Amino acid sequence: MNDIKLHDTVALTENMKTTQFLTDKEIILPRGKVGTVVEIYDRGKAFEVEFANKNGQTYTLISLELEKLILLHIDCSNLTF
Repeated sequence: MNDIKLHDTVALTENMKTTQFLTDKEIILPRGKVGTVVEIYDRGKAFEVEFANKNGQTYTLISLELEKLILLHIDCSNLTF
């Protein structure tokens, strides 16, 4: 069953070759790289995932099949404010 929804945080299950958004330079996203789901295709069989730098600037968008992603859950139980 697929639980991935729009704006979820996901990680890659394998290395992925893609191009950098602004420069068209070829890059490899390593397995475990974290991104955000920005579009859902074919009833959750594929997703458009945005990868951004630490400043929040998008450097690549890539369409990925469900099998190439793992849904991440954030544990907020240890957070204090």
